[in-house]
Amino acid sequence: MKLDTKTLRYLTTEDWRVLTAVEMGSKNHEIVPTPLIVQLSGLKGGSGVHKSISTLAKANLIARMKNAKYDGYRLTYGGLDYLALHAHLKRSTVYSTGNCIGVGKESDVYVVASPSGAQHILKIHRLGRISFRSIKNNRDYLKHRTSASWMYMSRLSALKEFSFMKALREHGFRTPEPIGQNRHTVVMELIDAFPLRQIQSVPDPAGLYAELIDIILRLAGFGLIHGDFNEFNILIREAETKLPLPDAHEKHNELEPPGLQSPVQLIPVIIDFPQMVSIDHPNAEMYFDRDVGCIKRYFERRFGFFSDEPGPFFIHAKKLASEVGVKRLDVAVEASGFSKKMAKELEKYMQAIGVDGDGASEEHDLDEHIEGEGSAD
Repeated sequence: MKLDTKTLRYLTTEDWRVLTAVEMGSKNHEIVPTPLIVQLSGLKGGSGVHKSISTLAKANLIARMKNAKYDGYRLTYGGLDYLALHAHLKRSTVYSTGNCIGVGKESDVYVVASPSGAQHILKIHRLGRISFRSIKNNRDYLKHRTSASWMYMSRLSALKEFSFMKALREHGFRTPEPIGQNRHTVVMELIDAFPLRQIQSVPDPAGLYAELIDIILRLAGFGLIHGDFNEFNILIREAETKLPLPDAHEKHNELEPPGLQSPVQLIPVIIDFPQMVSIDHPNAEMYFDRDVGCIKRYFERRFGFFSDEPGPFFIHAKKLASEVGVKRLDVAVEASGFSKKMAKELEKYMQAIGVDGDGASEEHDLDEHIEGEGSAD
């Protein structure tokens, strides 16, 4: 769905209280009874609440359900968007919203600005966009899903992404800087980069390949497997490296000016972490091998590069994570608030709707990021 913020500035304090009341009631009710909305809002006098309900319904932030057994409303994704944006505005992580730069199967990505005018990325997780094939293959699981449960899964996905991005960034991995997270949204740094899938050639395929394999192994050393490490989720940023030219007394091309030459250095940045798993996960070896295989196949297909070295293999990655003194980020993230229970709930959903990595989904999640610009409470 499209993010429409034109009504945001016109909502009153009472409107926000009522919208929050509908969200609170949604925890236990698919359709929140109107009397409960009045109670949870804490507003005196029912007329003011009903006026706010009318305003919110006209803006499609809440929806009245037809044929319901009682009078009530449900929170829409638009309403959840407004609540998240309102929180970001109060925290000064977002000041204004700009263009949508991508729509994927599981998220939408927008350019936003901070109060200082710096551009960032707002990623809105929207789990629940399900293909007909997913519904056909997973009827038993999906028939019990409600709009409220999709929103809860979207919150988990955003929390997981923010938590892992923060932990990885703090331990030297190149990721967008995580700026804020609220409900189903993440605000992150806008990277001036291109997805690897858009790059037709590189000056040193072997060097870039080795660096990407090293990232997979470094992740494993911290107890993590990306789970979807492919050309869609790797951004390539260009940086100039100043190197001195040969001494004037040495032989060199007469047309080459004295001073410095500027070869381009390609710097990979990893994004998209909702499928990241612990190296102790029951299917860890499969995810690890798949990540390695994705890079091997892509480099052979796109750049004509094939590594003569076998592996790396999961048994070696497992040893890295078991070394004495190693910081286990899977454990650290769990301690920070994204629990094992949350991880299992989110993984079950991902499997049910067929989001299984390897760029295999019909609309890849991070196709969204950047057509010419990089990625991204």
